[in-house]
Amino acid sequence: MRRPRPAPAAALLLPLALLLAACSGTSSADGSIGGSGGGTDGKGSLTLNVGDQKGGSEAVLRAAGELDDLDYKIRWSTFTSGPPLLEAINAKAVDIGGIGNTPPVFAAGAGSKISVVAASHGAAAGDTILVPNDSGLKKPQELKGKSVAVAQGSSAHYQLIASLKKAGLDFKDVQVKYLQPADALAAFSSGKVDAWAVWDPYTSQVLRSKKGRVLTDGDGLVNGLAFQAAAPGALADKKKTAAISDYLERLRRAQDWVYKHPKAWAKVWAKDTGLPYEVALDAVKRTNGTRVQVAVDKNVIASEQEIADTFTDLELIPRRIDFGDFVDPRFNGDLPPSTTEPRSYRKES
Repeated sequence: MRRPRPAPAAALLLPLALLLAACSGTSSADGSIGGSGGGTDGKGSLTLNVGDQKGGSEAVLRAAGELDDLDYKIRWSTFTSGPPLLEAINAKAVDIGGIGNTPPVFAAGAGSKISVVAASHGAAAGDTILVPNDSGLKKPQELKGKSVAVAQGSSAHYQLIASLKKAGLDFKDVQVKYLQPADALAAFSSGKVDAWAVWDPYTSQVLRSKKGRVLTDGDGLVNGLAFQAAAPGALADKKKTAAISDYLERLRRAQDWVYKHPKAWAKVWAKDTGLPYEVALDAVKRTNGTRVQVAVDKNVIASEQEIADTFTDLELIPRRIDFGDFVDPRFNGDLPPSTTEPRSYRKES
């Protein structure tokens, strides 16, 4: 058995403990569906209630100057992760909000009233299975019988399943330790688990601190999708639908700004989340800045259906769903198909 590693420095633990990414399968600490207050932008008689996460839509829209000329109000609510945000949408407390590729599958399985209205496609290099630098593991096949930390119901959960399948292993071939990121980081750093399935910016944090290395990543295995989900009631309101359409256009322009200004965005992201600037910039170039806005099309539905069926087969979702029932493609416009390649910074000198 490998000798336990020294506990990581507080500088490593603290920013990660403060940041719960959109992909996480966790809920709010008190189990409530209400997000913490985030203020209001814009002016006018119409208010769009937007669910957000730390370092998310509000931060990027503000950094890109896309909140300067709103003719409607945006009331922000901040959530720890995607699942409680979707609970708030189901409860009609939020009109629209951004989430990763796995929370809507679980929400759909629970019968929540949500509609996926927008999608983006990003690189999957930040979706990784990490091992400590001194680990003897060299390839995924060697994970058999080993302990792996992962957040249950997260995008990393599916990435782990897919990585094991590619390696010829079954999910039952590893000792799964269901841990949320802060606890998983502590277990990983102290040698209590052999590997950690996780996403960016955690991947970038571990690599930048030289606490671990990548055993395998999600390229070619996971869909790299992220979504905006809306409440059906808001979509039935013509004025709110117009505001949602405008909001999505602003997000698309803001994502273009992120790609063109990675250093400026990394500074904002770092300040908003508590991440070190170098880690934020690594994550921007590895994943966050690579996103391209794409249509919510048949490929999106098929890809998400595969995730849903996988979790249903593992009895983690109580019933089979048709993901197409939870999609509204009316805002696709002339967006490219979801198979469009993510952007890349690899051409930089």
